[in-house]
Amino acid sequence: MDEDDPKEYRWETGYEKTWEAIKEDHEGFLETSVADIILRAKRKRQAQKHGNTKLGMMRHLYVILDCSESMSSQDLKPTRMLCTLKILEGFIEEFFDQNPISQMGIILMHNKRAEKASDLGGNFRKHIKYIKTLNKTNLVGEPSLQNGLEVALSSLKLLPSHASREILVVMGSLTTCDPTDINNTIEKLKQEGIRCSIIGLAAEVHVCRTLANETKGTYNVILDDAHFKDLLFQQVEPPPAANALESSLIKMGFPHQMNAEGTDEPLTMCMCHVDSVDDSSKLTTGGYYCPQCLSKYCELPVECRACGLTLVSAPHLARSYHHLFPVANFEELPFNNQANICYACQKTFTDTEKWVYQCPTCTRVFCIDCDIFVHDTLHTCPGCATNLSTFQITNT
Repeated sequence: MDEDDPKEYRWETGYEKTWEAIKEDHEGFLETSVADIILRAKRKRQAQKHGNTKLGMMRHLYVILDCSESMSSQDLKPTRMLCTLKILEGFIEEFFDQNPISQMGIILMHNKRAEKASDLGGNFRKHIKYIKTLNKTNLVGEPSLQNGLEVALSSLKLLPSHASREILVVMGSLTTCDPTDINNTIEKLKQEGIRCSIIGLAAEVHVCRTLANETKGTYNVILDDAHFKDLLFQQVEPPPAANALESSLIKMGFPHQMNAEGTDEPLTMCMCHVDSVDDSSKLTTGGYYCPQCLSKYCELPVECRACGLTLVSAPHLARSYHHLFPVANFEELPFNNQANICYACQKTFTDTEKWVYQCPTCTRVFCIDCDIFVHDTLHTCPGCATNLSTFQITNT
């Protein structure tokens, strides 16, 4: 059978001395070599990113989590389920940090059924709190991939055409028990422009590969927990916009925080906790007030429950904006005493350094760790930012 994916399997690539890529350090450990391989893999992915690409900035992501019996396996310590929940906590926090005007929901698959555990929302604390309650979930039966996709589809198809609609499936089982032909569901997802990505915890499954290829998503199978975390955090970056994604103006509100502590202002409860039974629900005098209907909220971003206006702050838009204009890729150069220290972290370059990385705009020299940090987290070159002339060039 001809495969769409041109990549060959490891056993089809011929004889390779793969062990030669790993070298011992002077103390006989392999950690340094393995860490260097991971950093180079990250830099390779970074080099594939290009500016001037249309991205889906207002993301609506459903995470479909397999809670079947297969998730009790102990190939990931302590179990697949507990390892997945721990990594998901970090992913959710990072997702909303890099995509503050996006929303996420959680769907569980177990015992041939799928249930929506958490609706689409922009409050990462609510999702993390729910993830922590899944430690004692009964892992029973088989998953139903089709039912999980149908539950997500029923919500995502109601969203406006300017919203980026995505599904991320964490699949631990090698089987799926579906009520009807799953190819019909895949076709509906394709027509709606919903991007589906799958992370497999066991082995490659043909239906998952088909789902990812048809919806222009990604499909990967993990090697270990570190690889699992790396694959999951790749989903933080906004994907290229689907063809059906329209460009439109979005009305947003920018409320000012009113801090009225110690004044005669009345005690009121925010709209986000008005129907909550948590201990954190309490009366306060300060908060964020919707500029359209004056409803009060305790944190941003949020969608006003009274008038439907999206309430954000300027930093939220700025953090979403930098994905559209990534920092230029640094040039990899053989180390030839171009500089004595890394411009960012002041690390001293020694004779053991093989490569250094130079910004094409300001020509400052950086180490590989700072190269990754600048492109993944900082999103601003320190050399360009500290030089007024080059800073103006990169921002025009």
